[in-house]
Amino acid sequence: MSSYQYSFSRAAVPPPGRGCPQLSYISRTQYSEEWNSNLHTHGCAELFFITDGHGRFRTQYAEFPVAIHDLIVVNANVLHTELSQLDSPLEYIVLGVDGLETMGGTEGYTMLHLHSGWRELTTCLELMLQEAAEARPGYEEVCRHLLEVVLVRLGRQEALSLGPEPSDSRSSRECGLVRRYIDNHFKENLSLDQLARLAHVNKYYLAHTFRREFGTSPINYLISRRVEESRFLLQKTDHSLSLIAEILGFSSLSYFSQCFRRVEGISPTEYRKQNRQRP
Repeated sequence: MSSYQYSFSRAAVPPPGRGCPQLSYISRTQYSEEWNSNLHTHGCAELFFITDGHGRFRTQYAEFPVAIHDLIVVNANVLHTELSQLDSPLEYIVLGVDGLETMGGTEGYTMLHLHSGWRELTTCLELMLQEAAEARPGYEEVCRHLLEVVLVRLGRQEALSLGPEPSDSRSSRECGLVRRYIDNHFKENLSLDQLARLAHVNKYYLAHTFRREFGTSPINYLISRRVEESRFLLQKTDHSLSLIAEILGFSSLSYFSQCFRRVEGISPTEYRKQNRQRP
């Protein structure tokens, strides 16, 4: 995968007003065969501008086709990934923006095809990339002003509703940090003690606040993420159950089967059989 990203510091310009979106990074990516399309999250909203190619965008709840002139806005902490057709590789520019969210999608994302204004938007994005690459004095301020232009122009789209991200409490931020870490490292051997150290809190406090925030414990959330990914592998690959259990960090095949049955109500074998049946 050909990709490069430029990050922006908050200290370079005077602090923006409360609720003002802040540019965290901009990246340009061209999909290639070595890309590992695992669901993951980010601590800020992402705006994907598809500039070439065809593929699919996947979230925790949906998968849909994307192509040039499509814009996908994904809120912070929402699971997502991109999949490409190898004969027509996806190319896209991504803006990472703190303090912003899409309010139109109930599942934390919005996708729309931009029929007009695409050239003007991509001109702003290309200028942002150029400024970030050259890093001349004042480039971060230029990029932040260009972000304002992009957001104003997007605000004219009737099908897109953007707004400030609600301010989080300290416990929400800690729980969000832990959930993002699980989303990005769920294949690893994680423990409650390790997650509590990551958030710099007591493990009993973390277990309590995480359940209050998300309705489940950190470890059960970890298991649900592994089971969720296993559904994809059961449907889309011919991997053995033992290999899937190993890939996803389960300590044994029996523990994988036990967890899968607890979450899905059926065994992994039965799930694969049902979801590979042809009409």
